[in-house]
Amino acid sequence: MSRDKASTMDADLQKVFGNPVSELYEAAAGHDASPAFARALELRSFLALTEEQVARVRDRVHADMDPERDMGELSADKLRFDAQWLEAALEARDGYRTALSELLRTMPSPAQQARPVRTAQLRATATLPPSAAPAPQRAGAARVRRP
Repeated sequence: MSRDKASTMDADLQKVFGNPVSELYEAAAGHDASPAFARALELRSFLALTEEQVARVRDRVHADMDPERDMGELSADKLRFDAQWLEAALEARDGYRTALSELLRTMPSPAQQARPVRTAQLRATATLPPSAAPAPQRAGAARVRRP
């Protein structure tokens, strides 16, 4: 994926996990990597790729609109298509940023992930009050009428 391309959330990832992104990808390749950690890096890769698409369209539009360029080369259809492409790429980028931010916000810190989770085993006990006697054997059975 886009490991070598920078993304706008690399600093957030480094802040949460304490290592540069390149080291995070190495750690995610290990067998003990949590699914949330792997998902965070997957989202980061998608984000980096999408941000590259945004930059390409932006640069293409800037080149097309260069004041030194011949105005006869301008195409409204091409610019409309680039605007649609840019809108789709920006929407995808925003979605990946939101998903990654939410994942980083909700996932446990690396220190918490390293500790085994202890769960208390609760034991439910109940005592019946003395007036509560067990139901008779045929309780609730329908009576048969005898002729």
